Amino acid sequence: MKYAVVLCDGMADRPVELLGGKTPMSVAKKPNMNRLASCGEVGLVKTVADGLKPGSDVANLSVMGYDPAVYYSGRSPLEAASIGIDLENTDVTFRCNLVTLSDEESYEDKTLVDYCADDISSEEAEILIKYIDQKLGNDEFKFYPGVSYRHCLVWKNGNPKPGTLTPPHDITGRCVHDYIPYGDAVERLYSMMKDSYELLKNHPVNLNRIKNGKRPANSIWLWGEGQKPRLDSFYDKFGKKGAVISAVDLLKGIGICAGMRTPVVKGATGYIDTNFTGKLEAALSEFKNGCDFVYIHVEAPDECGHRGETENKIKSIELIDELILGPLDEALKAYGEYAIMVLPDHPTPLSIRTHSSEAVPYLIYRSNVRNDSGVTVFDEKSASETGIYVEKGPTLINRLFAE
Repeated sequence: MKYAVVLCDGMADRPVELLGGKTPMSVAKKPNMNRLASCGEVGLVKTVADGLKPGSDVANLSVMGYDPAVYYSGRSPLEAASIGIDLENTDVTFRCNLVTLSDEESYEDKTLVDYCADDISSEEAEILIKYIDQKLGNDEFKFYPGVSYRHCLVWKNGNPKPGTLTPPHDITGRCVHDYIPYGDAVERLYSMMKDSYELLKNHPVNLNRIKNGKRPANSIWLWGEGQKPRLDSFYDKFGKKGAVISAVDLLKGIGICAGMRTPVVKGATGYIDTNFTGKLEAALSEFKNGCDFVYIHVEAPDECGHRGETENKIKSIELIDELILGPLDEALKAYGEYAIMVLPDHPTPLSIRTHSSEAVPYLIYRSNVRNDSGVTVFDEKSASETGIYVEKGPTLINRLFAE
């Protein structure tokens, strides 16, 4: 039996006025999702428990069957694992975004213009992060380059509860003054953020980006603190050999910490220009090489939600359906019996351009069991009308694995 999860990050939404009160899931042309939903199990699942922040870290751990209340130790340590950083138990890690700030003289008066600096390339970002490490790093603080705008800071023997640090994608278009990090141990972190602006604003990489009409990556932004993760082996937990296909270090890090394979997909970007077909091919290769379970994570709907890009969010859903889900369903027929689960990890509503914690729609299709779900369009409304509600997100995977 083969099992696949197609995780459409941030796909769920709220009614959009521009779409006549419908959601991107409702209007997207996605015949494969609709077909599988019509003869599968469809319902809602609460992937983010009350009291937890609706991040992709918490939500994806939940979908993979790891209760965040037991296993979650922060977002950045998972990303550090993917980057290949060997953490000590006393290390504290932080996500280090390269962002675009406006040009007011005082750092506190600046506006966070873009949380991803116009999707800066990994090659450009590596130059900037290494420069920041050269100028601001020391025996206590070390910066590591990651992918695109997503990087990592390790604080040796740091304070595991440094204070309040705000995710930059939550404050796009807002003044920094209202989101200055506060707490007993963040003064030095905030100082590095301010110093980074002076170091980066006239860096040749940024001057070249401005010349080419792109936003500069003129500051670092620190958030998502945590410590070394301790996940049980996915195989020991579920008896399945697994793999994670993703463009982002967070998901790869979860896979690595859980003992799963995490192949590199050339051209996988985390945005709508990602290599959808490459992700499919990587998944099929993992099945061919003996994996029982493959988790295909696609970041694009989430990124479009953060940017308020309605048309691109719809298009990203359609591309997942056409280039990943349809061919995946067809290819798995060669293995006989198989099951596919499709869902978002959390909503990323276009109206608020950040994550929310409402329950999300899911479908589970089994090749050997045909249901009449009554669903013709897989979306938030149809899933709510089936009456199936999974209150505890980490239990959902047991429904996928049920024989």
